[in-house]
Amino acid sequence: MSQVIERPSVDPAPVAPARRRRPLNRPPRRVSALTYVWLTLAAVVLLFPVLLTVVGGFLPEGDLVRQPPALFGADYSFDNYVAAWRQTVVPLLPAFLNSMFVGVVIMLAHLVTSCLAAYALVFVRMPLRQPVFWLFLATIMVPYEAIVVPNALFIRSLNLENSQWSLVLPFLANGFGVFLMRQAFRQFPTELADAARIDGCGHLRFLATIVLPAVRPSLTALAVWSFLQGWNMYFWPLIISSSNNSMNTLQTAVFALKANGNGTQQALVLAGVSITLIPTLLLVIFGQRWLVRGFMAGAVK
Repeated sequence: MSQVIERPSVDPAPVAPARRRRPLNRPPRRVSALTYVWLTLAAVVLLFPVLLTVVGGFLPEGDLVRQPPALFGADYSFDNYVAAWRQTVVPLLPAFLNSMFVGVVIMLAHLVTSCLAAYALVFVRMPLRQPVFWLFLATIMVPYEAIVVPNALFIRSLNLENSQWSLVLPFLANGFGVFLMRQAFRQFPTELADAARIDGCGHLRFLATIVLPAVRPSLTALAVWSFLQGWNMYFWPLIISSSNNSMNTLQTAVFALKANGNGTQQALVLAGVSITLIPTLLLVIFGQRWLVRGFMAGAVK
């Protein structure tokens, strides 16, 4: 018969209360405070030129040219903005309409061409898909200055120098848009496209009804980015509109406003520059969330 050995009971040692751990995604208070101080200083440095431009348009000429400029506490008025808009040396209203035309047309063209090209690279079985995609990426690496002269010769060969389409024709497709939409489309399994094809769904219907609604953040990001690229374009409109003032965009019109006897009226020039910033600031402020979501959509699978 086995003998049972009884062991003396030992009281368990008192357990110290568990220390509350800091969440991994929360930085220490000291690091967080230093980060916010650094971000505040960087924001002040980056936004000061914008503040000087916008506020300078409201200042009288004497307060603006004073050293240092009297940005605060001066007599603000809309006189410079009204004068910049109403002056007839370089009319800003036709230039504004030209800039809107360039931005909207380039945005719509990028959406159409980028979505169709990216869909073909992802869902259509064809030979040499990867080399074709590399060719699109290679277009991003070509310096813009290297294609200005060929584009100008191409526009002149078509006799379109005096047409608004000369402002947008060389920029109706973009390799970055194809890359962005391809990364977004790659989130879809190819089996889904095969199942839709078996059910009788064609390529355009599958793209319009299934793929595009699911990648709206990427579409919005591409739309905002493309519009800003067209709106802020300066060098190409300067070349095309050099002999025709009716082809001026806002950027070239403000430059011409300074060159045509208004160089000493700094407040008037700053008011014109501020007018060109309005759509850019509105799109960045209200579309920042969509820009971040769109650019990050294809980064993590």
